[in-house]
Formats: sequence, structure tokens, C-alpha cells
Amino acid sequence: MSLAQLAAPQQDYAYAFLDEFAKRELRRRMLKAIAIPGYQTPYASRELPIARGWGTGGLQVTLSIANPESVIKVIDQGADDSVNAANLRRFISRMTGAQTTTDTLQATIIQSRHRIPEEIMTENQVLVLQVPDPEPLRDVQPNISEARIMHADADYGLMWLKLYEQMVAFGRFVQGASYPVMVHNRYVMSPSPIPRWDDPKLHQAAHLTLLSAGREKRLYAVPPYTDVYPLEFIDVPFRVENQRDWVCSQTGVRHKFMNELPQSDGTSEYQVSDTGYAEKIIAKNRGESVNIGPTYFDDTGDFYHDGYLRD
Repeated sequence: MSLAQLAAPQQDYAYAFLDEFAKRELRRRMLKAIAIPGYQTPYASRELPIARGWGTGGLQVTLSIANPESVIKVIDQGADDSVNAANLRRFISRMTGAQTTTDTLQATIIQSRHRIPEEIMTENQVLVLQVPDPEPLRDVQPNISEARIMHADADYGLMWLKLYEQMVAFGRFVQGASYPVMVHNRYVMSPSPIPRWDDPKLHQAAHLTLLSAGREKRLYAVPPYTDVYPLEFIDVPFRVENQRDWVCSQTGVRHKFMNELPQSDGTSEYQVSDTGYAEKIIAKNRGESVNIGPTYFDDTGDFYHDGYLRD
């Protein structure tokens, strides 16, 4: 008997890497999450050729909804060219046959870690957010069983108490990333570690947002045209990060979320976090013809939807 006779016959990967049962289960869970906005739906998170905590939740969702006609954009904290984003984009394209892009307007599926693109997304697009910790109550109730009961009862008093303590201690809300939001006037949700700058972009958005935590085995959704409001007091409104005086050193634009880069002389340089948007601005400044869509924050720093303020 030879070794070849003992070995199992070679089999190719299933389409989109995940087996058909796994993709069907994920799609069913997505439908439930869409039907109950902000509700954390459990699912059987599968093993993938990347470590948990590096985007397995978002990757499973993307693989379950992608097809050969899809156009995929993957960003990591706004950057298309980071190692994590490039590897995930290459893997998705190889497993699904989908095309890839760095242009927000051309993408049908945008998988992101910790950012929402600057250009306004449309109805024919899906935003998939990678989530390390889906439970917004973890800081105030570490017992997950008790946290589930609090969600069921819409008992969010401890969240308001946490915000009140921040106001007493610091005079303002100090939580940056993962600032809690109320979805459809029912569930408090963690919007993933996006900056406060991106929270208003979820309110009445035309696109579907799917959020998935592979390590925690939870996914949830914000359907199109759904109310999403950051938690705030009537007399202390929610405010985004104060970047009104920052100017991008690469593009010269203002009022877009930027990365602060400390310099050797003690000063700071600022660059637009969304590299796909920055590339289009640079091309436009060179005189090239590019299609740049409207952005959530305009050139004056005002948000397109009334009710959200800047510091």
C-alpha cells in the first residue's frame, strides 16, 4: 500500500473559502440582525487562515455576501495600503473572484477596521465593520449574562451614569473610539472602535452596515435609513473631535478626520486618515480628472445632517 492510497483525495476550497452551511448560517444571522437593529446575534464563528482579533468577524461576513460581480474595498484605520488591509483584500479577491478597488464610490462592499470613509456611501453599498468587542456595557457590567438581561430590559442607567461621571470629572465626554450609540430608539450599540467623528455617519445612512466580532461570535446591523444617535444629555450635546484648525499636509484639505504625526522638532503634521480620498484629492490637484463624491463633513466643518456638533 502506498502513501497516496492512504491519503484522502485532494479537494479544492469551497467558494469564498467557507463551506456552504457556514455561509447560509451567516446570512440567516444577518437577516435577523437587520430585522432587529442593534441587537447582537450569536453565530458559530469559523476558523480562518488569520488569527482571531485580526478581522475574522468582518472577513466571514464579507465572504458570505461577496460574489464575482462584487467590487471590494478593504481599509485599516482609513488606509488601503496597510499590511492587514492588503492581505485581507488579496484573500477575498482570491477566494471570491471579486474585483478590488481603493475608490469608495466604486466599491459595492467596504470592509473596514476602525473607520468609515469620508465620502458619503450610497444605497447600493454595504459597509462591513470589524469589531473587537461588541458589548457596549462591558465597562459597567463585566458579567455578560447580566449585560444580556440589561439589553433585554433596555436598562441603560449605568451607561448614563458613566457619562455623568465623565462630565463631573473632566467637564466633557472623554470616550473616543467606540462611543456608544442608541439604535432605532431601542438598543445601545458599540459602533466598533471608530472615532467619534464617524458616529454621525451611521444616522439615517443610505447604506447597510454590518458589524461582526469573530472572536466574540456576535454580529449586529444598522439597516439603511435607521436612527442612530450617540448617547448625550439634553444640556450636554455630543461633539466630535476638535480638528477645526488642522490642515492636511498632503492635500491641503480641512474638516476631514486626520492622523496626527509628531515631528522631530516637537511640532505635529496632519494627514487625512482616508487614504483613498486623499489620493483622489492629490490627483485633482495635479490636474487629473477624478470623481470625488460629497463628504459627510463639508468644507466649513458642518455635518450634512443637523443636530451634530463639533467641539
